[in-house]
Amino acid sequence: MPDLLLELLTEEIPARMQKAAAEELRRLVTEKLGEAGLAFAAASSFVTPRRLALSIEGLPLAQQDVTEERRGPRVGAPAPAVEGFLKAAGLATLAECEERDTGRGQFYFAVIRRTGKPTAEVLPELLRGAILALPWPKSMRFPAAQFRWVRPLASVVALFDGEVIKLALDGVPVADETRGHRFLAGSAFRVEDFADYRAKLQAAFVVLDASKRQRIIAEGLERAAAVLGVRVKQDQALLDEVTGLVEWPVVQAGSIDAMFMDLPPEVLTTSMRSHQKYFATLDANGKLAPHFLLVANIAADDGGKDIIAGNERVLRARLADARFFWDQDRKVPLAARVPKLAERVFHAKLGSMLDKAGRMMRLVEEIAPLVPGAGAAHALRAAELAKADLSSGMVGEFPELQGVMGRYYALHDGEAPEIAAAIAEHYSPLGPNDRCPVAPVSVAVSLADKIDTLVGFFAIGETPTGSKDPFALRRAGLGVIRLVLENGLRLSLLQLFRAAFVISGATGKDPSDDLLAFFADRLVVHLRERGVRHDLIAAVFAVGHEADLVRLLGRVDALAAFLASEDGANLLTAHHRAANIVRIEERKDEARYDGAPEDRLYAQDEETRLAARLAEAEASAADALKREDFAAAMGALAALRPPIDEFFNKVTVNCPDASLRANRLRLLARIRDTLNLVADFSLIEG
Repeated sequence: MPDLLLELLTEEIPARMQKAAAEELRRLVTEKLGEAGLAFAAASSFVTPRRLALSIEGLPLAQQDVTEERRGPRVGAPAPAVEGFLKAAGLATLAECEERDTGRGQFYFAVIRRTGKPTAEVLPELLRGAILALPWPKSMRFPAAQFRWVRPLASVVALFDGEVIKLALDGVPVADETRGHRFLAGSAFRVEDFADYRAKLQAAFVVLDASKRQRIIAEGLERAAAVLGVRVKQDQALLDEVTGLVEWPVVQAGSIDAMFMDLPPEVLTTSMRSHQKYFATLDANGKLAPHFLLVANIAADDGGKDIIAGNERVLRARLADARFFWDQDRKVPLAARVPKLAERVFHAKLGSMLDKAGRMMRLVEEIAPLVPGAGAAHALRAAELAKADLSSGMVGEFPELQGVMGRYYALHDGEAPEIAAAIAEHYSPLGPNDRCPVAPVSVAVSLADKIDTLVGFFAIGETPTGSKDPFALRRAGLGVIRLVLENGLRLSLLQLFRAAFVISGATGKDPSDDLLAFFADRLVVHLRERGVRHDLIAAVFAVGHEADLVRLLGRVDALAAFLASEDGANLLTAHHRAANIVRIEERKDEARYDGAPEDRLYAQDEETRLAARLAEAEASAADALKREDFAAAMGALAALRPPIDEFFNKVTVNCPDASLRANRLRLLARIRDTLNLVADFSLIEG
């Protein structure tokens, strides 16, 4: 069966956008093929810095013929109804319709047969739609086309069954011709199909498959490191980025001047990684070695000597700057840099970085007593100095080193190691895979920083919306959750939010309750990876808006274990049954049945036993919850299963006697309310 080949040759696509673009191109085209009724055997997408390519195998030569039936009006219907039906069906006369007996009379039926179009006629509009719909984080206009794209399109290869597709892309040429490597390859060349395309690209110094390029780079790095007697400092993110920067990867090794090796290792690696995309190397002791590895996009005639020399020269200049900043910064104590924070705006409505540091200091006084081992004096000093390195020359040159350089400068000034560590760690955790601080002072300062940020932005109405979160508040929320859970901190987030709001001096509405709801959503995201059900979190959180995350998680775990048991599953069913009956009857009667049932109105032993067991379970569960013995609380509920089963089996709730009926509905409401002591069972699925 015929195949489709599409290549979009363009100027360099940013590495961070390439993978998503290739996946989106495949998704858009395959979805549109499905909508057009064109089945296929396989679809593969590829990306290099200069091209997006798509291969679709096993397409039919034409769409299948389609037959559609439409039922019209009854035979003998008024003329306007018949005429409207014929017009909608695209028919001229009733002679083109069939009359059928449906069992409810004779009706007109239109049988519409559509002949499938040749695939070659369907593809142009389909492919243009996909190309124009391709989403880019940033796009631009260019002279050859009226539409926006990530970079100017140079040319397009569009082939179906070996023939060029008549694809209209404004002034962008569409043919069977492409180009290879920008510097190593010669003139343009024609291709016949995907196999021919990939083979000729390889001959023209382009490795089309990104996974293959990455494998070539990884193996080249290992070989080059082995020759030097060192090992590569693993950096998957850098490897992914470099893979998107080259079409013909060639690994080269360079040297770092010995005069720079006494700089902090973070300075060396940041200079190499962030600016030059070099890989660092480590010696046998795991320390930074005086060598770096780079990935060139060209196989040089001299074996890369000029490339290496040029990169060593650039790195030498960058490290000379770093050396200057390192020497100059240490001449000024970190504490002396704090007043300079007044010159840095944190947010127009939240003041300067000095204002933020002041709020952190006041807030850390509230937090430190809640973090075992966090001395108030050290935590206060760390909060005061946490942002001071933002005014240093090194952080001005390398913003990625904020906090890290503060630690070095604090140690140089003779500050306590706990204070220095907290300065370095208070930004963490930055993401789900980032290491979470465990040192008490670091934990306290990190919490103060993140809670101040969250409360401040919520107070001024700058909350995350949809996919937009310009101030990374979701990340800050997850950071707080990890700090609390991974360190087992027993504290009330709600109280800390309220304290932070008072400290902020804001005059608007206290956002603490909104923040707690926000944290409930973030907790669902965080615990999803552990396999914890979102409905259980919501059910526990709904009972009093639990603000102690450790206690909440304990209740969720106990609830999950309880519901996994036979008693728990049956009680969940009983709760839903009781709650549904009460809700239906309350709506019908326009009355509430949430009052206490009366003992004198119990007409059957099953009612009396259930009422007694409910009272016992309620008392036992409440006591267990106070002791935070959540397993015992669930056990108290489990004891309710027999009397509840007996009640539903033997007692008629909607009996003729109105007073008995009302009392039994109140007893059902009490089943619901007793179970809801530990969690809102109405929010639990199943």
